[in-house]
Amino acid sequence: MGSLKKQVKESMTSIAKNNIFLRGWIKRLLNTYRWIRYKLETTGIRVDDKTIIFSCYNGASYTCSPKAIYEYMQNNEKFKDYTFIWGFKNHKMYKGNLECNNNTIVVKMGSRQFRKYIAKSKYWVFNFKLDDYLKPKKNQVFLQCWHGTPLKRLGCDLEHFDNVLNTAKAMKKRYKIEAKKISYFISPSRFATDKFTSAWNLKEQNKENILIETGYPRNDFLFNYTQEDVDRIKSKLFGYYYLIYEREIKKKKIILYAPTYRSNQHETGVGYTYKEEVDFDKMRQALGEDYIILFRPHYFIANKFDFEKYDGFVYDASKIDDINELYIISDILITDYSSVFFDYANLKRPMIFYMYDLEHYRDESNGFYIDIEKELPGNIVRTDDDLITEIKRISTDFNYDEKYKKFNEKYNYLDDGHASKRVVDIVLK
Repeated sequence: MGSLKKQVKESMTSIAKNNIFLRGWIKRLLNTYRWIRYKLETTGIRVDDKTIIFSCYNGASYTCSPKAIYEYMQNNEKFKDYTFIWGFKNHKMYKGNLECNNNTIVVKMGSRQFRKYIAKSKYWVFNFKLDDYLKPKKNQVFLQCWHGTPLKRLGCDLEHFDNVLNTAKAMKKRYKIEAKKISYFISPSRFATDKFTSAWNLKEQNKENILIETGYPRNDFLFNYTQEDVDRIKSKLFGYYYLIYEREIKKKKIILYAPTYRSNQHETGVGYTYKEEVDFDKMRQALGEDYIILFRPHYFIANKFDFEKYDGFVYDASKIDDINELYIISDILITDYSSVFFDYANLKRPMIFYMYDLEHYRDESNGFYIDIEKELPGNIVRTDDDLITEIKRISTDFNYDEKYKKFNEKYNYLDDGHASKRVVDIVLK
């Protein structure tokens, strides 16, 4: 049955990629079916004022601002009689750990049980766009945490879009539908408030007041972590290898490589994929003696990278749910157009921007909100050779300069380790 369902889904995805009309028709049909099913399953379920449901990246992981808000509430006596629901795609992976916490229930994302808890929960705490059929009742509160300060244009601000599964018109419509559902929307800065307002078309819908400028709860950890956290995370990531070669690893600098996905790289039955652009063979030859790379692809990306080939040099960091854990153990960040650099900047550590396809991404894909040449807190490189040169330079010649300081003053001035408290105080009054 599962195999047949997968084949049907792959066939429909393949059709949708090649036919805009059928794509829209299939989506409307599925949404109508899901809405009817949801109404039938949840009829008669009353909203409980002390039940809260959480999920990150559509159930992919335990991380981001929903995690930070949940853990803040878990450690606060005020909420000891609340019930906390977590939705995950692979719910069995998280069930054992999270259900040891106070009043916590873990359910499978998209299951009947999940839909019933959605109907029951007073508060919805998510960091992604909801399925169209899910609409909160008048006495329910949807807190949209989102998942980053936007570098790339979003929603109604898109001028061009090369996503293989969505047109710019369809994407704008989705954002407008989403805006109608949101009760509160977390913003990390005045800059982000302006961009979220336009991307979700909030002004036209008279919903500008839903934005709350509190800083990102997920960044609280970057101000509150300890050396014990660093040691714990390294041990978890490197495992047995770390116990044996601890001294050798500590001698090396750790590079976190976190590229974003490319919306025009999609494979039916697999999802968004990563086309390897970095020459890891060349990098190992030039850097292997003194550096370790933690490779962290975007959460959309589903295809596998051959980590065995680069054993001892490139490590799989995709299994660590919370990227904050990778931030605090790394010495250098390499990214491209991912918003990770906004958060990483709180640590005041060196960054490099490897933008080999800059013209395409800027002019044919999403486009940018900021002038990257003037504002990025690090240098842009375009080739493997330049990347290697910049890694070596920045390892010995990094300075938290005036440009970097101004960047943090503009984008991260609200991050101070207490954003979770501010959000909870506002949303739960």
